[in-house]
Amino acid sequence: MAAEGGGKEMNEIKTQFTTREGLYKLLSHSEYSRPNRVPFNSQGSNPVRVSFVNVNDQSGNGDRLCFNVGRELYFYIYKGVRKAADLSKPIDKRIYKGTQPTCHDFNHLTATAESVSLLVGFSAGQVQLIDPIKKETSKLFNEERLIDKSRVTCVKWVPGSESLFLVAHSSGNMYLYNVEHTCGTTAPHYQLLKQGESFAVHTCKSKSTRNPLLKWTVGEGALNEFAFSPDGKFLACVSQDGFLRVFNFDSVELHGTMKSYFGGLLCVCWSPDGKYIVIGGEDDLVTVWSFVDCRVIARGHGHKSWVSVVAFDPYTTSVEESDPMEFSGSDEDFQDLHFGRDRANSTQSRLSKRNSTDSRPVSVTYRFGSVGQDTQLCLWDLTEDILFPHQPLSRARTHTNVMNATSPPAGSGGTNPGSNGNSITTPGNSVPPPLPRSNSLPHSAVSNAGSKSSVMDGAIAAGVSKFATLSLHDRKERHHEKDHKRNHSMGHISSKSSDKLNLVTKTKTDPAKTLGTPLCPRMEDVPLLEPLICKKIAHERLTVLIFLEDCIVTACQEGFICTWARPGKVVSFNP
Repeated sequence: MAAEGGGKEMNEIKTQFTTREGLYKLLSHSEYSRPNRVPFNSQGSNPVRVSFVNVNDQSGNGDRLCFNVGRELYFYIYKGVRKAADLSKPIDKRIYKGTQPTCHDFNHLTATAESVSLLVGFSAGQVQLIDPIKKETSKLFNEERLIDKSRVTCVKWVPGSESLFLVAHSSGNMYLYNVEHTCGTTAPHYQLLKQGESFAVHTCKSKSTRNPLLKWTVGEGALNEFAFSPDGKFLACVSQDGFLRVFNFDSVELHGTMKSYFGGLLCVCWSPDGKYIVIGGEDDLVTVWSFVDCRVIARGHGHKSWVSVVAFDPYTTSVEESDPMEFSGSDEDFQDLHFGRDRANSTQSRLSKRNSTDSRPVSVTYRFGSVGQDTQLCLWDLTEDILFPHQPLSRARTHTNVMNATSPPAGSGGTNPGSNGNSITTPGNSVPPPLPRSNSLPHSAVSNAGSKSSVMDGAIAAGVSKFATLSLHDRKERHHEKDHKRNHSMGHISSKSSDKLNLVTKTKTDPAKTLGTPLCPRMEDVPLLEPLICKKIAHERLTVLIFLEDCIVTACQEGFICTWARPGKVVSFNP
């Protein structure tokens, strides 16, 4: 989809761009695609997605790449900036009939040079577990589509787990699975575990443990994407109803919400320290939301169409502490952020602690990127003049247009006196606060945080690790909510019948009523970011943006996966 108008200059595809770090350059020899390199006719097909895993082999070339194009799924050795791509030798290739792969995720915890566990979600609702190195297909979940008949929109392993994974569907439901359990031969029966504003969580009522362990019903319309916080404790979900909802995953509590300017939200990601969430969607904006304050702190406008992917660049994010130590993201500490969270991360912890020592301003810059259906890549810097608007600007920012930066956004005044990071434990910071501060949380949805455990089942209170052995036959005292067929209907969320069930608290949100509130502040009430760069880099809509240590990876709907070498990382190729 080429941009309309503007002549040749505007429609020219860029192969390099420059930021303050230097020159980023497209490596044409490192392009991955189907072996014939023919552009894929993408009409009516699911978005091309890319997943990476590092198998830690001894050769030093441990990166592996998986991508889907139409009905096909490919698995290659990824040589990145080091060597040219050899498309004639995929490690594994699969062609599916009657359904298409829509998303996939590697288990970074269990990956070895001999075996990897790859989950693949499909357009008809199934989830497959495969090992593309051994070329094995071990299991198929929701095979008979008894759990959900709608398209899988997002699938991810639960961080730190070898067996638990979470699946979102266009029905608006999410399901927690264990690879060790079966899905049963009959449709599951559910009983209510917890409900809140526009969400409900059910356990599967069964004599023997079976999948799914939990069923989440979230918002209205499709649940388009979810993302776990860096420490795995929180879950951010974006839906077609335009809402971001952030949950405490273990306790199944709603932490906070945000509403898009208009239209559905399509993508979400966390900052490396878990303090900020960036969201993109059908309002053509990128929105920055503070996890601590539960409010919008900035919006970015650069795209001319829907934003399909947002991602933080942990390697360019930097923190300068009061003792002048510069931590740039190029050090190896950030490697763990991309390939698992089970190891300690010193740079992440420094980011987490940047507000906990004192209130003096520090120099911090978060870099994030976005790609959209307008075929453009945008890079953005989130700087301290946006993050700490009440403090004097420590330096001039040429790429940040701060509107009313010295006055608090509408509806935020006085909500959280400890809003410089001390009020709650953020997802990137595993050190609990010295005093319980649940009464100072900025959102009423979590004002009873201190009494969470009193309303939870023991199995859930003990954390997600217990889900693997969750047994439900000893919960007979719990009232069983009738099925009413709503659990298997793709359109049940917007149907009239679901109102009567009182399982999801229905508050039909009028966009005009949320605009101007903390849920969705007006454009003039929050700082407006301008992109550092905004470049057209493809002929078709962009669907992938991944930041790696020595390169940036993008992909478009034609099925071309492109590698952009970071400044100083271009090497001479030895095909």
